[in-house]
Amino acid sequence: MPRARIRERISWLALAMFVATAVAAEEPPTKWLERMNQALTTRNYDGTFSHWQGGKVEMLRIIHRVQDGAVAERLVSLDGSGREFIRSGQDLACYLPDKKTVLVERRPADESLLGGFPSVNSQTEAFYDIQEVAKTRLNRRDTRVITVSPKDEFRYGYRLWIDETTAMPLKTQLCDGHGRVIEQIVFASLTLSSRIADSEFKPDVSTAGFQWLRNDSPPGKEPPENASLVWNALKLPPGFKMAARSAQLMPGSTDPVSHLVFSDGLASVSVFVEVETKTTTQPGADGQEVTEESTRVGSSSVYSTVMGGRKVTAVGEVPPETVRSIATSFTSGGKQH
Repeated sequence: MPRARIRERISWLALAMFVATAVAAEEPPTKWLERMNQALTTRNYDGTFSHWQGGKVEMLRIIHRVQDGAVAERLVSLDGSGREFIRSGQDLACYLPDKKTVLVERRPADESLLGGFPSVNSQTEAFYDIQEVAKTRLNRRDTRVITVSPKDEFRYGYRLWIDETTAMPLKTQLCDGHGRVIEQIVFASLTLSSRIADSEFKPDVSTAGFQWLRNDSPPGKEPPENASLVWNALKLPPGFKMAARSAQLMPGSTDPVSHLVFSDGLASVSVFVEVETKTTTQPGADGQEVTEESTRVGSSSVYSTVMGGRKVTAVGEVPPETVRSIATSFTSGGKQH
């Protein structure tokens, strides 16, 4: 082949590679979030990471496998507590050596032990500003830094360092409305394998003498008529809608607790309505029983109140005002807006 023809083909190949790179570079940051969530749910991986929250740091190991359509996960504390969480499909076993207890319960099949990560749809984009703010190297890997910033005070934001090659999140930060870090996860090591042995999903802790508690209520089951089917949120923060409703039996209790989930497509708030409550309250100005309690548990905000003889508790990785607004909007017999 003549040298001129060779040079011509090389030039066209270089041009094609340049165009492909330019197209990839111009992809919107939402595409990187899609790739990240797909990698987290479909890939096999084994990694250790540090989890920082409230000034405390914990080292953990996460193992995730998808085999023949079945998902298995194992989360292990490496800091001496011996706590392990092993998920197979919808079954989650929590091994708690300090309490000599194993709690077995049902969870949604797509609920990862690694925690929630932002995914974007048309509903989400109305309340979050999503941008790619930098390209940098982390753990000797090229990453894209994506920010998901809330447009109001009712939700938190994210900063994510996404590996360009694997689309795995190598570092994530949950941030408040002022950009302050509330929670951080940083991978120290991460291996993607084609196969992970069944033995990796067996607990290291011996359960001899442990108490086993089971909650076998399947997720998605409708609550009884006398529970929160008659309880609705009259006014929700902008963008939040009811996403799920179910009834659960808590360990050691025979009374079902109604569980409602409200979401804006990214952030979510769980609301628990107890059928009966033994909480002692004082009558309010209108004669109704009134009590409330607000607290923070890690990165989650928790707000509880008693209305009409039932205890309503809202919890979620959102600002305190959001859980308070949702919990106090509940009423019996009303229609949700």
